[in-house]
Order: sequence, then C-alpha cells, then structure tokens
Amino acid sequence: MYPDEIVIPCREQLVSAGFRSLTTAEEVDSLLKGSSESVLLVVNSVCGCAARGARPGVVKSLQHPKKPAILATVFAGVDYEAVAKAREYTAPYPSSSPSIALFKNGKLVHFIERYQIEGASDEALANHLKSLYDELL
Repeated sequence: MYPDEIVIPCREQLVSAGFRSLTTAEEVDSLLKGSSESVLLVVNSVCGCAARGARPGVVKSLQHPKKPAILATVFAGVDYEAVAKAREYTAPYPSSSPSIALFKNGKLVHFIERYQIEGASDEALANHLKSLYDELL
C-alpha cells in the first residue's frame, strides 16, 4: 500500500476531472456488468508514466466533443479488490498499470497497456483517445 500523501493527489487528478473512484469489487461489477453506457476505466498508478502521460492525457481527451458517458478509475496497489475485479473485465490482456479500458454496451472495445503509455506524451495519448471516441462511441 502506498502512503496517502502520494495516493491522494494522484487519485484527485482524475476525480476532479469527473472520474468516479471505485474501491470495491462490487462497485466495479455494478458499473460494468451489462452497462449500456460507454465507460472509460483508468487503472491509476503512482508511477511516472501515469503522472507524465496517462492521467494528463486522459484528462485532455475529455475536452473532445465526443467522450465516454461514464468515467471511472481504480488504483493499482491501493484498491486491491477493485483492481482485481476490473482486470477480470479487461481479460485477456495482462495486468497493467497504468492502463486505460474503453467499454461500450458492457463489452471491452479497446485497451491501452502500460507499454503503450510509457514514453508517450500526454498529447499523443489524448489524441489517440479522441480518435477512439470518434470511431467507437
């Protein structure tokens, strides 16, 4: 478990942008099981690529006219059961944090793994997400 003084600002960066923080397996199930809405789920992390690329890129992507109806996040290394449940929904992709999953009508339609986030600029990630929103939503 990471110290609160590290986790709170990382979590708040997404929550302040409209993301719902899911901390239990039940919350993840309730949100994703059979949802008819589009859902963007971010597996948050304290690592540098989450701070440099994932969180800022995801937030910038939301300035696009077309975006997911529901925004949610779980925190790797903190929300253990929520992350484990979220990873059931992102199978067959391996565990990856940070990562970004886009769901439509309860189905995973796109998954961005850590290796795709590492080294990418927040702007490149935002543009990738915007193109996904246009194509898939």
